[in-house]
Amino acid sequence: MLHSRKLLYINEIVRCGSIRKAAARLNVASSAVNRQILALEEELGAPIFERLPRGLRLTAAGELCVEHIRDVLKNYERLETRIRGLKMPQAGKVTLVTTVGLASGPLPPILARFLESHPRVRIKLRNDSGSTTVNPVLTGEVDIGLGFNIPATPGIRTLANFDVPVGVVLPPSHPLAQEEGPIDLVDVVQEKLVLAQSGTSLRNIIDLALSPLPLPVEPLLETNSSELIKQLVKCGTGLTLLNPLDVISECRAGELVFRPLFEPHVRHQPMRLFARARAPLDAATSLFVEYLMQELLLLIQELRSKGHLPAGEKAADRAADAPDDRDQRE
Repeated sequence: MLHSRKLLYINEIVRCGSIRKAAARLNVASSAVNRQILALEEELGAPIFERLPRGLRLTAAGELCVEHIRDVLKNYERLETRIRGLKMPQAGKVTLVTTVGLASGPLPPILARFLESHPRVRIKLRNDSGSTTVNPVLTGEVDIGLGFNIPATPGIRTLANFDVPVGVVLPPSHPLAQEEGPIDLVDVVQEKLVLAQSGTSLRNIIDLALSPLPLPVEPLLETNSSELIKQLVKCGTGLTLLNPLDVISECRAGELVFRPLFEPHVRHQPMRLFARARAPLDAATSLFVEYLMQELLLLIQELRSKGHLPAGEKAADRAADAPDDRDQRE
């Protein structure tokens, strides 16, 4: 190893929230882990953790320490990948975070095709809610992120932007599903609705679309689970508002129907592919990013051909390897 075991121990404690759990995952004694923490705190001359009744919490010095530790571990992982690549060309690992909706919607066939074409590449994918998708990329836990409504964030660079309008999702048996083309939002709000939970980024966009209507909107059910929403719509419990990418698999299978909204009620849910600023992507990740962007463009074209996106809508604003303006000021 090119670095101290202290780095691994502290990183695992932060993940688990306690010495006992970290020691169990590392298969070492709790006392050994605690000694390493105390030794590092003595070296630094500052405490790394606050000892609380229910676990440990990072101090300000600990936050800086963990940021450094994850950079070191990530760089070591890249070194291992490059050395393996000397023996086995095209070997590598891609780590990414995305939303539950994308992970269960359009991504599985994209990932399957990529892995079939590049069998020596390994992928680690994790799901997060929209409010935390950016955090694993910022901390260096994963290389890239794909999510909706990602705000301009210092330390994050945009690889590609896709503008996706939210529309109505219905069961095929519903009378409003028998027609095609845009639908009037006034007709929709008179139906039973199951919607994203208040406070989520998707619900904020939905509320913007609903705000001009004179009718009060009382959802039958609210949840932060897009999977639950889709299942309830399939059962005929109510209609919902989602973006077409989250339901593209179900629409292809004839399980759900998507209809765009008439203007002026259209609201967009911007999707962003992003990475950490000043952190170069390795060969495997760069290869995957190029593949993913092409696949997403094909999905956008499919949605446009079905009338789910306006014909003149700009599909993507690609800005590969270019940091956001705010990144440049950091």
